[in-house]
Parts: sequence; C-alpha cells; structure tokens
Amino acid sequence: MIRRGAIAGFGALLIVGLAFVASAASPDFSVLDLQPYESPKPAPAFGLPDLTGNTRSLADLRGKVVLLFFWATW
Repeated sequence: MIRRGAIAGFGALLIVGLAFVASAASPDFSVLDLQPYESPKPAPAFGLPDLTGNTRSLADLRGKVVLLFFWATW
C-alpha cells in the first residue's frame, strides 16, 4: 500500500517540476535565420502535345492535379 506522505511528496515534486518548465525562457528563433514563407506562384501558360498528338494547354487542366515528367538525353 502506498503511503499518503509519498503521494503528497510526489505531487509536490510534480508541481515544482511543472513550474520550472513553465518558467523556462522561450527559444530564440532569430539565430536560426528563418525566412518567411512565400506562397507558390502560378505556372506560366503553356501547351504540350499529349500521347495522341493533340496539344493540351495548362488552362485546360485548371483545378486538377498535374504531374509532368520531362525526359532528356544529352
């Protein structure tokens, strides 16, 4: 059986620990040299032929997810 004194001691230790954590200084983010987030810019208007030879423009696909693969051999 756990004694009441042990429970009270543990509770006091817990309160002191939480007070120590709460009093800790906030981190200094200025040393990280963080840059503000810039929202993405829209892609320029362009068109490419699809597998059937028809030209598809980016405007035709507005609102859809577009994944482009460019393959080149040099």
